[in-house]
Amino acid sequence: MKKIVVVGAGAAGTMLVNKLAKTHLIDECSITIIDPHEIHYYQPGFLFIPFGIYTEKMVKKPRRDYIPNSIKYIQSKVEVIEPDNNQVVLSDNTKIKYDFLVIATGTRIAPEEVEGLTGPGWKKNVFDFYTVEGAVGLSKFLRYWKGGKMVLNIAEMPIKCPVAPLEFIFLADWWFTEQGIRDKVEIEFVTPLDGAFTKPIASKYLGDIVDRKNIKIVPDFNVESVDTEKNIIKSYEGTDVNYDLLVEVPTNMGAGIIEKSGFGDDLNFVPTDKHTLQSKVKENIFVLGDATNLPSSKAGSVAHFQVDVLAENLARAIDGKELHADFDGHANCFIESGFGKGILIDFNYDTEPLPGKFPVPGVGPFSLLEETKMNHWGKMTFRWVYWNLLMRGAELPLESQMSMAGKLKL
Repeated sequence: MKKIVVVGAGAAGTMLVNKLAKTHLIDECSITIIDPHEIHYYQPGFLFIPFGIYTEKMVKKPRRDYIPNSIKYIQSKVEVIEPDNNQVVLSDNTKIKYDFLVIATGTRIAPEEVEGLTGPGWKKNVFDFYTVEGAVGLSKFLRYWKGGKMVLNIAEMPIKCPVAPLEFIFLADWWFTEQGIRDKVEIEFVTPLDGAFTKPIASKYLGDIVDRKNIKIVPDFNVESVDTEKNIIKSYEGTDVNYDLLVEVPTNMGAGIIEKSGFGDDLNFVPTDKHTLQSKVKENIFVLGDATNLPSSKAGSVAHFQVDVLAENLARAIDGKELHADFDGHANCFIESGFGKGILIDFNYDTEPLPGKFPVPGVGPFSLLEETKMNHWGKMTFRWVYWNLLMRGAELPLESQMSMAGKLKL
């Protein structure tokens, strides 16, 4: 009996084992998933905590509730992966052998990568919203803040959920308006990219939204350091930006065990074939979700589309068949834009976001590259879909590959 080991029980790993539990592999293989944490967080919900829309309680559930009984679950830290020995080593030095390994170790923020970021201001007037602790701390800060200059800075790309920083500033614009202090708050979006929307078609359709919301963009800003005593962020280009409140999106990196295992890139992401999801480390190792080094978005929708491809390729690899190069980088993302509206984008490696209707051509109910109330409700109902369908490995009426049906070809 072949042994499949999945390292990481976040969204990607959990979706995969639920999918595998519904296939013939559950009868023909032993399947084990390993993760050190008891709690599973709905990470897209972190965005809403600072504004009182969600609470911490609303974005967490026990991991065990989402692991099928037919899957062996080991709650432990993995110290190192040893590809040459086909084994992973746990924190107590237990060695778990595998025939096939799936790495789904996700990504983490690394504020220590920016000089001074973890200085005296960290968690005082400098916060992140990529961790539940950061989001809750920011919520408490905003509860009593009377105004000033709020700066959102992205340290570097890639980041988990690339549209989340935009969503944050849009929600901040709405929230400060609701609190009656929008005229007392400057919002500045400081990014290493060349604009808020970097794809030409998206910029054409959505480029004025930032101006309409009176949000200043500082593009091409590559942060060198943060002076948390003087409240200044400095760039390598010699530009300084002052702040009263800094919302930082720190460097995102892969798990430390990838570096320790000796096969990650400079940010500890795993070299991965962009279409088959087979690692470039060894042919019996596959990679899923945020742990990959692929030029696709690090987002839950991407992991969902990858799972269908990887489940099939894992079965083919076990049976000695040629892998299918079926993953096309497909991603779709709802962008919460505030005031009860949202935007939807759908794209892949080769095709940038286009206008149209989704998922039913000509019908929708969602509109691509438009700010609509229906898109907002799509975003808000996703939490239910996440817990009750995606994490359970349910079949959804969406193809893993991007479809051009219903899109305007520009």
